[in-house]
Amino acid sequence: MKKHYEIFSIFLIIMTVVSLLKPFDAVSENTIQRLYLSPSGYDDNPGTEVRPLASLTGVRDRVRLLRKRKEITDHDTVYIKVLPGNYYMKETLALTPEDGGAAKGPIIITADASNRPVFYGGIKTAKFEEVDNNRWRVYIPEVKRYGLDFEQIYINDERRFRAQTPNGGNFYGVKEVKEILIDTANALNALLAVQKIKPHPSDAGFLYDITDEEMNDVLAVFWHKWDNTRKHIASINRRDTSFCLVGNGLKPWNPIDFMTRFVVENYRKALDSPGEWYLSKEEGYLYYIPLPGETLDNTTCMIPTMEKFIVISGDQASGKKVSYVHFENLCFRVSGYRTPFTGNEPAQAASPVEASVMVDYADNIAFNNCEIAHTGVHAVWFRQNCSHCSVHHCHLHDLGAGGVKIGDTRLGADSMKVTNHITVDNSIIQHGGYVFPCAVGVTLFHACDNAITHNDIADFRYSGISVGWVWGYSFSPSKRNKIAFNHIHHLGWGELSDMGGIYTLGPSEGTTVSNNVIHHVYAFDYGGWGLYTDEGSTGIVMENNLVYKCKNAGFHQHYGKENVIRNNIFAFNDESQLQLTRVEPHKSLIFTHNMVYFDKGVLYRSMMKDSWLKAITEIDFNCYWDTHTAEPDFHGLSFREWQKLGKDRHSVIADPGFKDPGNLDFHFKTMRVAKQIGFEPFDYTKAGVYGDEEWKSLARLSLGLFKEFEEGVNRNMKNYVL
Repeated sequence: MKKHYEIFSIFLIIMTVVSLLKPFDAVSENTIQRLYLSPSGYDDNPGTEVRPLASLTGVRDRVRLLRKRKEITDHDTVYIKVLPGNYYMKETLALTPEDGGAAKGPIIITADASNRPVFYGGIKTAKFEEVDNNRWRVYIPEVKRYGLDFEQIYINDERRFRAQTPNGGNFYGVKEVKEILIDTANALNALLAVQKIKPHPSDAGFLYDITDEEMNDVLAVFWHKWDNTRKHIASINRRDTSFCLVGNGLKPWNPIDFMTRFVVENYRKALDSPGEWYLSKEEGYLYYIPLPGETLDNTTCMIPTMEKFIVISGDQASGKKVSYVHFENLCFRVSGYRTPFTGNEPAQAASPVEASVMVDYADNIAFNNCEIAHTGVHAVWFRQNCSHCSVHHCHLHDLGAGGVKIGDTRLGADSMKVTNHITVDNSIIQHGGYVFPCAVGVTLFHACDNAITHNDIADFRYSGISVGWVWGYSFSPSKRNKIAFNHIHHLGWGELSDMGGIYTLGPSEGTTVSNNVIHHVYAFDYGGWGLYTDEGSTGIVMENNLVYKCKNAGFHQHYGKENVIRNNIFAFNDESQLQLTRVEPHKSLIFTHNMVYFDKGVLYRSMMKDSWLKAITEIDFNCYWDTHTAEPDFHGLSFREWQKLGKDRHSVIADPGFKDPGNLDFHFKTMRVAKQIGFEPFDYTKAGVYGDEEWKSLARLSLGLFKEFEEGVNRNMKNYVL
């Protein structure tokens, strides 16, 4: 009996193992389809490992064919293995609902993480030839034969800039602007107008260098407050040293005026500095002045032939989305942007400008360990009705505009169908705004329940992260967004104004801004702020942030309602530490349990007269320390007088006990003062990217860029008085 029992037990064990293995084998054999992509493949091939395909579009079409033949079902996982090498894209990869996968059967386009393939949206030119001692040229037949035009080039995987004046990061100034309104049907600003711009006399020399034949191709780019205007010059009057622009009327809230600065690009005589280039469309030659160390043999040049790498578009009418497409271990480099004939009107955050990866009506689209670089526009935009998408461990750099945009700028009839649950995590988003300086590292428009976490965002000319797209207190769907553990730094360059490391707009109840490190935010005029709650910001909690070395203040609220600013460290900000603009008939903010440590500038500054004294606020349990005095000025009052107004009744003026603040070590050597005000220490070193040392090292800016940033800020501050 015992023997039979043992045999039966063994039989049960075997059957159990078989029952476990059989479904797994069946899944592996029947539900996974594999296709291969190779630089040496052909799109007529079946996509096997032996006979691979050649392009992403070829892969898409092959999957469509297999589905039509029913060799792939909706439950099949499709692995597309991209073999190492360089792929020169002839067209944008366009995906529609029929190209998506499902939760149990996603489409996964993947490659070897240690040897990632590169998809180029451009072509390589022939080798340069020497024209004279300091100029090279290369003939590009597509320019003469097909009218190919481009506004960006990349030399040895680095961006080079079109010939412009003035050089070296300098600007021309505007002396006078006259405007003639032609079509005034729009109440805000004219639909059609002509602006006559007069530069300062010392800046007007370029007007004599531009020939009549090339005039309409010359671009004037203006920096005014938080915006850029990019317009082709319509006419030049050399008698009174002026030039004219045509387009929309000036925006009354941010016109081109005497504080505006500009550069002029794309005419032959402007080609006078190493690293600059000029395209002669009549000749078909690209002219270039090499940088030191570049030789004819070690220099390669790529020009963009497309603006977008990928366009993912669901069907708005039917409601069918593109679902479950994952991109892993892929690099996308070299895309362009061409300025339209009408130019680019000013737009905050370069909001109308599209991205090299556009996603609309889609869910569960993922980019993991991917690179997007050398673009003319933004990197990625999850725009209309997207959900549960992600950008994780990606390197987005050398960008014509910004990094990632989330949500639409327009609020549709169904305000509940806004983009939601998008994650941008552990990504390096750096070096942008080269075509559109007013672009932002990460922008959230009408979007909710998103998470922007553990990113390194640096080297942009405007804000680091922008959240919300409603000015004032009208309805905004931008709720419950999480902005946490980001390292945001080296922004502004003293070029634009009115920016923040983290910038918010409109009612945003449930939104949290926590555990971020923000530093080196420098505006040209006003508005180099660390944390910035702008017009109508409501219900936002900002806590456990470290903010230091910003030009205007560590925190500024223009106007808003019931925002909570608590348990933060504000240190070493230049002109002031804390700013407030508008007085309103409701509680504007709660400022408690914060450490404020400074060695220059004032403590509290009002952008309008006496805002801190008149606004309804709750300010208490804070620590203030001015290293130069034991009696800091509280908006013209002594500390006792300030307290009599009901502010900071339980706050202290005391050295907070940081270990080494002079070297930016804000850990505590003693907790005595922190305990006194109820401050909870937080580990600010966790902000930024995480993972192996190689990844974290990639996020560190070079010493050379630190020096360039400092020189740029100093140069622009020197020229601030116009």
